[in-house]
Amino acid sequence: MKPNYYVAHPWHGLELGPKAPDELDVFIELTPQDTVKYEIDKASGFIRVDRPQKYSNRSPTLYGFIPRTFSGEASGKHCSDVVGRPDIIGDGDPIDICVLSVNPITHGNMILTVIPIGGLRMIDKGEADDKIVAVLKGDEVFGQIKDISEVPKALINKLHHYFLTYKLDPNSPSTGTVEITEVYDRVEAIKVIQFGIEDYIKKFVTV
Repeated sequence: MKPNYYVAHPWHGLELGPKAPDELDVFIELTPQDTVKYEIDKASGFIRVDRPQKYSNRSPTLYGFIPRTFSGEASGKHCSDVVGRPDIIGDGDPIDICVLSVNPITHGNMILTVIPIGGLRMIDKGEADDKIVAVLKGDEVFGQIKDISEVPKALINKLHHYFLTYKLDPNSPSTGTVEITEVYDRVEAIKVIQFGIEDYIKKFVTV
């Protein structure tokens, strides 16, 4: 095998995996131990400190994105169609993903193989910002879960609360712009991922 002398850009250089979208390789930026919000730098592919967490709450799960996806025209239209609002557009980022794992993974900047089980339909300032929920493949506790309906309600509530509050200014708690319209199942999660793949091809591949 010819060695790779260059580090691939996590968004554009990583493969989704041969079983996508039912099983995916994803890139993790943030762990539950992190007290600051890390995010991929789109130009360089390195991890950048996006902002300190303003409240004491932290991400309940591993958090990252699905390579070679993009929340664009098709993603925004699908969200608009589902919620019945014609003004929603894609947020211009790769599709986000939350990964459930019983074993602590203490740093980001890594690739995991995961199985999507559902998602949160999140809208931020009129932009589709879906949060796919997945389980780490082979995980002893979560690995057998096939659909988000099997996940303990308390954990879904934590995710719900985290995303509704993680951008709030502690001095102006009424200024939040995020809404979560529903928690959806695995079938819908696969659709969201497929629209993200479609948008990515249109944005970055199609000449």
